[in-house]
Order: sequence, then C-alpha cells, then structure tokens
Amino acid sequence: MDIATRFKENPLLRPADLQPGIEGMEITCLLNPGVCRMNGKSWLLLRVAERPKQQEGMISFPLYNDRGEIEIMHFNQDDPRLDASDPRVIRYRGQDYLTTLSYLRWVYSEDDIHFQEDPAYPPIYGKGALESFGIEDCRIATMDDGFYLTYTEVSPVAVGVGMIITRDGRELRRKGMIFPPHNKDCALFEEKINNHYYALHRPSSPELGGNYIWIAESPDRIHWGNHRCIAVTREGSWDSARVGAGGPPIKTDEGWLEIYHGADSDHRYCLGALLLDLQDPSKVLARSVDPIMEPTAPYEQTGFFGNVVFTNGHHRDGDRLTIYYGASDEVICGARFSISEILNSLT
Repeated sequence: MDIATRFKENPLLRPADLQPGIEGMEITCLLNPGVCRMNGKSWLLLRVAERPKQQEGMISFPLYNDRGEIEIMHFNQDDPRLDASDPRVIRYRGQDYLTTLSYLRWVYSEDDIHFQEDPAYPPIYGKGALESFGIEDCRIATMDDGFYLTYTEVSPVAVGVGMIITRDGRELRRKGMIFPPHNKDCALFEEKINNHYYALHRPSSPELGGNYIWIAESPDRIHWGNHRCIAVTREGSWDSARVGAGGPPIKTDEGWLEIYHGADSDHRYCLGALLLDLQDPSKVLARSVDPIMEPTAPYEQTGFFGNVVFTNGHHRDGDRLTIYYGASDEVICGARFSISEILNSLT
C-alpha cells in the first residue's frame, strides 16, 4: 500500500548535477540525506560517494591512508583472489573494501524542490582512523542548542555511529564514536522525554539476533545506556532481512511516529512506520503491516543498486510530511505524505 505522493520533478539531484569534491574523482552516487531547516531554507546533507574513473580490466577505489591522505587502490578484475560481485563492496584476500569513498555535502533550497550549493558551507569529510573508509548516511536532529548530526563511521575494523554538533552548519564539534561497532542507523529524538534523551540505533550480529531497531537513553547525548530492542524483522514480510530507523521520530498526539526502512532477502528496500508511546518510547503501539512506500518508479528500480527507497530525514508542516530519500543508491528524490494517513494505516 504505497501512500507516497512523489515529486513530479524527481529525481531532484543526480550525480551529474554536482562537481566532484575530491580531485581526480567522479561522483558515482548521491544517497540518503539528512534534512533540516536553517536560515529560512531547507537543507539536505547529502552522502556523496566518489571513486576514480575506472579503467578497463581494473577496479580502482579510494581510501584514507594512515596519514589521512586519500590513496587509490588498484586491482585486476581477473585476479582470482578478488570478489567483485557486489557493486558496493569488494573482497580481496579476506579483506573488505568499499568501492567508493563517501563524505557529506550541504545543499539548500528555497522551494523544497530545486537545490544548490553554497560555497560558505564546506563538505564534511571523514577524519581519523575510524573514518578511513568514509562517513555515510547522516541524520540531523534539530535541538534547542543546535543541530546534532549522527552518521556512520566506516573503517577496516569497524562500522559505528559518530556525532557532530553544529549551530550553523560550518563550525563543527566532533564528538567521536557514540555507539560502538557494529552499529548504524542512529536517529535522535529531538526533545527530552522525562528528563532523558533518547535515540534509535541498530546494532548487528551476524551470528545471533539480527538487524533490528533498538532504543537507548542518555543524560547528555554522548553516553548511552538502558538499551532495548523494539522492532525485529518479520519472516515472509517486506522487512524480513533488516530494519533500521529513518529520520528523527515525529511527535504526534497519538505517539512518536518513526519512518523506518526494511529490506527483504532480495535486498529490496521499502519504507514503513512505527508508533511509539509518548512517555515511554520503548513501547511500540503500532506498526506497518504493508509498506507505506515501495520502489515502484523507474528511478527507484534501476541505478547503482536498484529497488531501493531509503530515507534519513524529513520536515513537517502540519499534517504534511515531506521526506527526502535516496533512490536506487544513486539519486535524491522527494515525496509527501499525510501524517494522519500514515497513522490510520498502522495496526
């Protein structure tokens, strides 16, 4: 039951619409932006994935070396020790490498449709050993004391959640890794509940448990505890393989509304919704049986990694919810929902 109203202008941004931010690279994908309102404009913090231009018979990809400099790795495609079956990750002699290097990049719009860059807002690149494979998939929580950016830190040893605090999008306070490996999909609630901060996150275990949505509490948004699992995958459903939080939960009279992504065993990503109790958000009051959005448009079905709709952010105007999402791991799109219609669809 797809209840999304897609922008007729979709895709809003394609890789060709931006110039590469790293010398000698090409933009392969634009993915899953964080969203906020700042200075009377709508801002997206895009995940931009870049790689060197590929030469025939070779696979080349970038990473940060021990000196914090970008280094280009090259492998022969016919090397029997190379597994390049996944366009996102290659495996060579037991080590996984990303085929692209991701960083974060601001764009803004005055009409929610046409986006452009402002040179006063520089890109945010990975920094340090725990971000040597890049940074990805930022969520933005708009709080009384600034914007809280939670994102995925990627390195050869870990995938965890990092945090940056900013008041203006330019001056950044890096807080390091706030959720240890293996973890991602962290979305902060934008206000305290009973004098505690809350966050959704997704720890993963390849051997026991699965890719589920958890909730945690904090006194300061840095130190987190009282972790509880609130949503698991459902066998035979559209979200049978993994689930993860989207943008910050939305406060409604009925409860906290969280738009989340789910995928099945064929790696088809859809969007659904959870309704959490206002006073105790670890309690799930209702959940989507069917997706509220599925990859049905051509630009959602084909691309760098097809059959994907994936959101990290939104903004609200009364009953209208505007989400921005990555489609097919390649382009940025927009869609609108009625919050009351989403709530009515839950069971």
